[in-house]
Amino acid sequence: MSCMKTILAALALMTGVGTALPAHAADGIVRHPEKDFPISTVIEVPAGASTIYLSGQGAPVQDKKADPHTIAAYGDTQTQTRAALESIQGELKKLGLGLGDVVQMHVYMVEDPKLGKLDFNGMMKAYTQFFGTAKQPNLPVRSAFGVAHLGNPGWLVEIEVTAVRASGR
Repeated sequence: MSCMKTILAALALMTGVGTALPAHAADGIVRHPEKDFPISTVIEVPAGASTIYLSGQGAPVQDKKADPHTIAAYGDTQTQTRAALESIQGELKKLGLGLGDVVQMHVYMVEDPKLGKLDFNGMMKAYTQFFGTAKQPNLPVRSAFGVAHLGNPGWLVEIEVTAVRASGR
């Protein structure tokens, strides 16, 4: 088996797949980070781990004076992303988990009417406050999608995640 791992590692290096070193956690989860971007490209989850799926979260109302069906009630993309991630963090905490346990993330975004396009940079500014930091270095695999509409017309962002609880935790 050791010989096979050596061969696979050599092939990965020759093909450029192994450009970033995987992060081996004590819980057995292995994250293969993207070289120049704060996500993992692959995550390996060991047998016996529990998978937790969280429904999509949008931002809670930020401005209670604003109509709750408008962007003014929730803020710009950066504000909404931060608030949605804080909501996700709260839901995970109830389960004894944290954002470091997130292994997959889907970010659904609509065009910001003020910008006339998706505010990917605003989303990334908030995202990088929670992932890839010294306090929380674990990076999920992630996809970001531009969609026509979200369930609430005031939302610019909705985020769903999958987390993993390692066996014995």
